Amino acid sequence: MSNSTPTTDNEKKSKGDKLPGSPSRVLHIRHIPSGVSGAEVVSLGFPFGKVTNLLMLRGKGQAFLEMASVDAAVSVVNYYTPAPPLLHNQPVYIQYSNYKELRTNNQRHQARSQAALQGVNAVQHGNLGITSPLAAEGGVLPSHGSVLRIVVENVFYPVTLDILYQIFSKFGFVLKIVMFHKNNQFQVLLQFADATNAYHAKMSLDGHSIYNGCCTLRIDFSKLTNLTVKYNNDKSRDFTRIDLPFGDGQRTIETSLSTPFATQNTVFPSYTGPPGFAPVLGFPQGAGPSVLPVPGALGPLTVTTSAAPGHMNVPGVPGNSVLLVSNLNPEAITPYGLFILFGVYGDVHRVKIMFKKRGIALVQMADASQAQLAITYLNGQRLYGRVMHATLSKYPTIQLPREGQEDKGLTKDYSNSPLHRFKNPCSKNFQNIFPPSATLHLSNIPNSVTVDDLKNLFTSKGSTVKGFRFFQSDCKMALIQLGSVEEAVHALIDLHNHDFGENQHLKVSFSKSSI
Repeated sequence: MSNSTPTTDNEKKSKGDKLPGSPSRVLHIRHIPSGVSGAEVVSLGFPFGKVTNLLMLRGKGQAFLEMASVDAAVSVVNYYTPAPPLLHNQPVYIQYSNYKELRTNNQRHQARSQAALQGVNAVQHGNLGITSPLAAEGGVLPSHGSVLRIVVENVFYPVTLDILYQIFSKFGFVLKIVMFHKNNQFQVLLQFADATNAYHAKMSLDGHSIYNGCCTLRIDFSKLTNLTVKYNNDKSRDFTRIDLPFGDGQRTIETSLSTPFATQNTVFPSYTGPPGFAPVLGFPQGAGPSVLPVPGALGPLTVTTSAAPGHMNVPGVPGNSVLLVSNLNPEAITPYGLFILFGVYGDVHRVKIMFKKRGIALVQMADASQAQLAITYLNGQRLYGRVMHATLSKYPTIQLPREGQEDKGLTKDYSNSPLHRFKNPCSKNFQNIFPPSATLHLSNIPNSVTVDDLKNLFTSKGSTVKGFRFFQSDCKMALIQLGSVEEAVHALIDLHNHDFGENQHLKVSFSKSSI
């Protein structure tokens, strides 16, 4: 059928296709929701090369997309097969068509699709004056800016600035990135060189997860037209300015870094973070439909189960799981307090407060990814009146004191503690990891405990209760809002596992909600 020409009436043979078939530069797209524009369909092929033709079968929820080459079409299929793209929040499915080319010039009812195709190609080739046909098709390319607002949900593994750069630079030149926490959410503002790149990044990445089952990207267009970046560090970066100071952030890039304009689809060349961590985002096809595949990335990311059940190791994260925690208040800190606090972000196996320097401690997590996660959320957090610093230690493990060695209870082994939150691989705790906040989530509350009981309990620990409410759907859970984030941190340490009697213990965690 190499010379056949599909039309809106005679494409019958591919309707029931289940297998990708032989490679063809014509792609058959199924399950397209009503209301999807031609521009949105074209955007599926846009990052892989020039799109040369488009045929929309609106009544059937199908379309045909013709790429300029077979190689480009193969890239499209390989990219979307493990993780079908979303159009209007619905997955669509792409396979090779039986047809080798499209001829749609004589089909008047395809005029809107052709106008959209011409408009997108005009923008792709830099001729921004030819965009009016796209507006007629309902396209949104010209009306949106180049700045994306990204919310990363369910952040179980660290999401660094360099990881975000690598993912989004596949769609064009990334100029600036700013990461921050707002409303108990990990958010990112990312500016592309032009609005077209931003549009196609949103279309391709919105709703996908960086790692299997976590770190899900929710992407919208920002109202900002330009980002102002003051520092080049681990939280913000202007890739067009190598002269910016590092400010208060960690120094993660060298002053000799080059801008990314040399090669569009390469990883940031001057990345100096943990070896191999940034350039590992090529996701294997077998990793599951929720994993974000990145075309052209350097290597496979394989998420594997570690020795401890329920935990996963991300290759490329440094193998050290021991944290060096400093600037602690020696009058208030205890091994148990560090065990409870760091246990929010992973299972703590051992804690050691230095015998001669009580303001410094070592905390050993179950694996390296949990150690990175604890650093992400706890480094810079105020604890007992001091700003705590957390980083990776040079020690691979915490040694227990020898028999007879003076220790005064400063080294504790918690490897078999029943308070580990993540020992069960099906635990909901994996989906409820949030940064420290003034609002705490309480669970496992006995029926006999009242609002006043809980308020009095927290007040007795020095907390200021500003708000409280039980969950309507489950009276065993509640939210309590305290006077500050630091107060909530202290309350979590003091009251997680509080014994109500009759073997009923309170569970406390940070909440993403507020009252």
